[in-house]
Amino acid sequence: MYRHPAIRAVHGGVLAMALTCAGSGVAQAHEDAGAQPAAAVDQLPQGQEVSETVIELAGWVVASRDTEGYPFAIMDKAAAQILVFGGDGRLRGAAPALFGSAVGDHIAPGIAGLALREIPGRDRTTPAGRFVGGYGPSLDAGRVLWVDYDSAVSIHPTATGVPAERRPERLASPTPDDNRVTHGCINVSPEFYEQVVRQAFERGGVFYILPDKESLAKTFPEFAHSRTAAQRGGGGKDAGRASH
Repeated sequence: MYRHPAIRAVHGGVLAMALTCAGSGVAQAHEDAGAQPAAAVDQLPQGQEVSETVIELAGWVVASRDTEGYPFAIMDKAAAQILVFGGDGRLRGAAPALFGSAVGDHIAPGIAGLALREIPGRDRTTPAGRFVGGYGPSLDAGRVLWVDYDSAVSIHPTATGVPAERRPERLASPTPDDNRVTHGCINVSPEFYEQVVRQAFERGGVFYILPDKESLAKTFPEFAHSRTAAQRGGGGKDAGRASH
């Protein structure tokens, strides 16, 4: 069940935001969901918190029906976290993740056509924004979960790969300080991928990646506008390559 305090905070926060912002139909649905909270796979390090921004964004996604009923994931690069939600808005799991080694939110032109060794270090970024993705073919790894096909960014289970990169060890460390190592893709543990990611996104979904440098207003303008309006109204916080 919700073993981690942060997981309980996310579930409660998303429900509160949805009930605050949504119409009666959605509110009733989430009241029903709140009555019998679903178990979530929890791989976050003990004591690691989930940011208010992530909780508010998840609540807005549910309340605004931004995914039109599709499952979604929110990825926080700074905290090295991924949270996966079902189409019903229930939290399905949270876990640490590995992201692009370069800090930044841009997509370098033509990067999808480059071999991994050809990608400059400055362009090994995980782009920020809202992406609609799903499973599809790749040239070198079979069927993969594309977050953004045009920039060749996917989610996949971490592997030993280059031993010197120590990806499994970085993923298992208790802090996010060493989780920037990929060429741009998002890596999660094999267990989390099979138990949560694969099941949630078998038919596609929506992916929200928080920015490193860009503002929320530029990355998620509708969410930022709604958040500002709620704060002014007194609501505030209470209301690539598959082998990257």
